[in-house]
Amino acid sequence: MSKLTTGSFSIEDLKDVQITINNIVGAAKEAAEAEELGPMGPSPFPGLATYRDDWNLKLLDRYEPVITPMCDQCCYCTYGPCDLSNNKRGACGIDMAGHNGREFFLRVITGTACHAAHGRHLLDHLLETFGEDVPLDLGQSDVLTPNITITTGQSPKTLGEIKPAMEHAEEQLTQLLATVHAGQESAEIDYDSKALFSGSLDHVGMEISDIVQIAALDFPKADPEAPLIEMGIGTIDKEKPFLCVIGHNVAGVTYMMDYMEENELTDKVELGGLCCTAIDLTRYKEADRRPPYTKVVGSMSKELKIIRSGMPDVIVVDEQCVRGDIVPEAQKLNIPVIASNAKIMYGLPNRDNQDVDATIEELKSGAIPGCVILDYEKLGEISVRLAQEMHPIREAAGVREIPSEEQLKEWVDKCADCGACYLACPIELDIPEAMKFAKEGDFSYLEELHDSCIGCRRCEQVCKKEIPILSVIDKASQKIIAEEKGWMRAGRGQVSDAEIRSEGLNLVMGTTPGIIAIIGCPNYSDCAKGVYYIAEEFLKRNYIVVGTGCGSMDMGMYKDENGETLYERFPGGFVSGGLVNIGSCVSNAHITGAAQKVAGIFGGRTMEGNLAEIADYVLNRVGACGLAWGAFSQKASSIGTGCNIYGIPAVLGAHSSKYRRALIAKDYDESKWKVYDARNGEEMPIPPAPEFLLTTAETWQEATPMMAKACIRPSDNNLGRSIKLTHWMELHEKYIGGMPEDWWKFIRSEADIPLAKRAALMKILEEEHGWEIDWKRKKIISGPKIKFDVSAQPTNLKRLCKEA
Repeated sequence: MSKLTTGSFSIEDLKDVQITINNIVGAAKEAAEAEELGPMGPSPFPGLATYRDDWNLKLLDRYEPVITPMCDQCCYCTYGPCDLSNNKRGACGIDMAGHNGREFFLRVITGTACHAAHGRHLLDHLLETFGEDVPLDLGQSDVLTPNITITTGQSPKTLGEIKPAMEHAEEQLTQLLATVHAGQESAEIDYDSKALFSGSLDHVGMEISDIVQIAALDFPKADPEAPLIEMGIGTIDKEKPFLCVIGHNVAGVTYMMDYMEENELTDKVELGGLCCTAIDLTRYKEADRRPPYTKVVGSMSKELKIIRSGMPDVIVVDEQCVRGDIVPEAQKLNIPVIASNAKIMYGLPNRDNQDVDATIEELKSGAIPGCVILDYEKLGEISVRLAQEMHPIREAAGVREIPSEEQLKEWVDKCADCGACYLACPIELDIPEAMKFAKEGDFSYLEELHDSCIGCRRCEQVCKKEIPILSVIDKASQKIIAEEKGWMRAGRGQVSDAEIRSEGLNLVMGTTPGIIAIIGCPNYSDCAKGVYYIAEEFLKRNYIVVGTGCGSMDMGMYKDENGETLYERFPGGFVSGGLVNIGSCVSNAHITGAAQKVAGIFGGRTMEGNLAEIADYVLNRVGACGLAWGAFSQKASSIGTGCNIYGIPAVLGAHSSKYRRALIAKDYDESKWKVYDARNGEEMPIPPAPEFLLTTAETWQEATPMMAKACIRPSDNNLGRSIKLTHWMELHEKYIGGMPEDWWKFIRSEADIPLAKRAALMKILEEEHGWEIDWKRKKIISGPKIKFDVSAQPTNLKRLCKEA
């Protein structure tokens, strides 16, 4: 065959030439997408070691882990038990510090797994129900997913686009879990680094959980005027059937609400909940402003109390923070229990494939104490109908009035005054004294215990007379319980970009003294009212107080002399003096998200894949402190640790020493308190602020000034520092007594000193601390950073440094 030629060029010459038009087009498309996305930080889709050297170890060098072992032994594997006291190592080679680090780390990854699994369940359910194209409408914001964006570098705009972030969290959780196997990691410092990483993933899982339900289920969207919700046991109408839901995943509850509306039952059946499911059921279909048939009973501490009251006609549980004894406790009062989530099945039979009428009859007759129903359509119908049918049956049997007056007297008279209950009570309630007066007919002392009791039942576990002490306390407190009502603002969702722009400057400069985040469980070491007192104190001083979960509920259960709750007295916006109920436990991601937005929106920092710089900015510039006053669960440890990696300190209640770990700096070690000026890289000294990332306090009075101090930041301007010092000093004098010993360390110039005490404090500085009036050596820091390596930073930071 002859060649086809064109001049000196032959077609045959092209036989080995590869045409790559698609690759060229693909590269151009990728370049265009990169241009649209903007700068990318150094750590998108991080792994176990990504943050370790550049950030985590720097944090842990300043905030040294303090271990608090529960015992000297390790029983983790079949080599043990091993004695780890006196610097001994176990048979596997691990020492006490490593073992303790592993124990804390286990709690953190368990909490992270809870929120990630919650997010996966909701995401899959909502994708199946509504499809992938549901837009992430979260309110008037462009920065929709700060935690996801910082972690993955992506900014999803629809439900379907969230999947890569979900998969990343799950993949890294598997890697993290592998490190606790015997014979893997043994260094305590690396377990702490991994715990910080897990905490960052926890806030991704929480963010996914909340944004998908906000977008698909029409929850409030950054709404400062979210409606007020009446709450408390006293809000339940005993004349109506009561369907009680407990847990943290509202997906199944929405089907109950839909069934009630479709069948015009909203005024015939009471639907109330405990824990975060209760908060989220009041957020559903926010645009319609939920009718008053949805009730919030209260926090986890009320679970056993509401069951023992006999009020619920049906109990439905989903997942997380649900007591393990609900089925046997409910059985005593003929209350059927339905498990609606595969994470809690209680050994009950599954009735997904059984006829609805047959299931209702089986439960109504008492043939089974409860069942599992994972089919939400069936769950909605069965739970509501069953409550209607159980109500008259239980009324006729008289089980809604337990115990009787005669039974109460019999129990009280059995008390041997041995004091075992007092020793077992985690908050040392004087139950023996109350019982003594009750024997004489005075039940007022028992009544006083009701508000402080956290419903843990430890007193009953040690009572040799087998007295149901919790029931005794609640029976004596019937009048209080009947009138137990408060108000809580429905969870409003994330803080909007506009709110960040409005408050960002004030927070960075310090003229808004700080953000106080009251979160966590109700395992209080003194009383539930402590969170109310703390919130009120900071609100009156124009701090921004944000809350979630049980903390948000308990803040709203107390009233002032005018009969108003905090939610009625203070605005719901992210403004100075605002009380912001963000939502349920998974809404905690929006609290870290608010601090991250200050760095991204106000500070102009790249958020995509850029955790270290964002966290560095927050630590040094954004005055914020968390309070988990009743922290009890593994989730609380992961939430707090996620705050810590972003430079947000947290104060926990006294019981939280059982987490086995704190992060506390040596405020006297000046080598730990140096940062770099981002303008020129010059190393600068700073005061010890904040001086801890994770610690505990014994009383709410001790915690209050501690939190005010923790809001001081190196970047405060003179007015901001003066304001923060004023609040810290006043609170210290009010609750501790006298002036703080180290107040002088936070003075950089004469303008920092609170004006009302300036002359007196100046004199103390000169006479007691040998200060000469040479304020220039204490100049205000601009752009402080723990780490400073411009070459490792994203392009916009390089530009900012050059401009500075």
